[in-house]
Amino acid sequence: MSARRYDESDVRSRPNPRGSRPRTKQRPGHEDAVEALVTGVDRGRYHLLVAPDTDDERVVLAMKARELGRERVVCGDRVDVVGDTSGASGSLARIVRIGERATVLRRTADDTDPVERVIVANASRLVIVTALADPEPRTRMIDRCVVAAYDAGMDALLCLTKADLADPAPLVELYAPIGVEVVVTSRSHGDATIAAGSVGTTGEQWHGLDDVRAALTGRTSVLVGHSGVGKSTLVNALVPDARRATGSVNDVTGRGRHTSSSAVALRLPDRGGWVIDTPGVRSFGLAHVQPDSLLRAFADLSAVATERCPRGCTHAADAPDCALDEWVAEAEGAEREQREVRVDSMRRLLAARTAADQA
Repeated sequence: MSARRYDESDVRSRPNPRGSRPRTKQRPGHEDAVEALVTGVDRGRYHLLVAPDTDDERVVLAMKARELGRERVVCGDRVDVVGDTSGASGSLARIVRIGERATVLRRTADDTDPVERVIVANASRLVIVTALADPEPRTRMIDRCVVAAYDAGMDALLCLTKADLADPAPLVELYAPIGVEVVVTSRSHGDATIAAGSVGTTGEQWHGLDDVRAALTGRTSVLVGHSGVGKSTLVNALVPDARRATGSVNDVTGRGRHTSSSAVALRLPDRGGWVIDTPGVRSFGLAHVQPDSLLRAFADLSAVATERCPRGCTHAADAPDCALDEWVAEAEGAEREQREVRVDSMRRLLAARTAADQA
């Protein structure tokens, strides 16, 4: 018998050492996924509202699917969920997709931090809560929040609390002309006025709360501000069932104590909209904002720059022929001081962003 010649059909390939079959890159379509709204995040678990504003509305606890990787899920996100979406005790669903975001509010730790921190998604208004005293208002912080709001495509609302401790007129005059809506609040108990942010008691009366409700009705708003400005106290007044923890201001440092540890979305009474309460912040970095977009946050300065500044003007303090300086010099008295504050604030932000790019 002649020897048989071997060919490639006689060679047995070794099985895949990592499994019985090659791993496919195809992922399931999850056609059975249901849509939900993210209302809270707590240590890797997500509180969702499935079928909001319907008779089948229910609260579901979920985790993030592995296929989403490091993509962050935040309050306000619209997500697709599979698994046990009954909302029964002990059930756990799985987030498999994040819907397209209409707006994304971001911040960084400072102007040199390359890491963007997404705060909330799909909010249409940023409410900047600022105390008129105790702690003192910081206009630089307000300006930064306004810039972040405009960069995210959101409206800005300045909510001033503790109006019994200081006159709100200077801040109203400073921000109302540039398109920032301003509301003023305070609260009282009997004959004594209580500043928003103090420990509340029953029977207290709010002043200006109806104006805040009117500004928030029918939209999703996110509240930001320093600790101690009365943000959580305001939320408790707007949403009586919220029961957000409140604190007081440190007598030594003049700063508030952190009481809110995570962002949470709360529905306004009569389903009149949503408010997202966020933890207090002490800085609002703008490393994610391009310098060219900073000027657009200052509507009054942007109009002057468009009409009078030469092409290519950087609008910095050392920029030659910058018309912003002439615009300041044309005013007198208090108006001139206000213009100087606006130009100086814009230039300080611009200098910080320029320095961050050169670092």
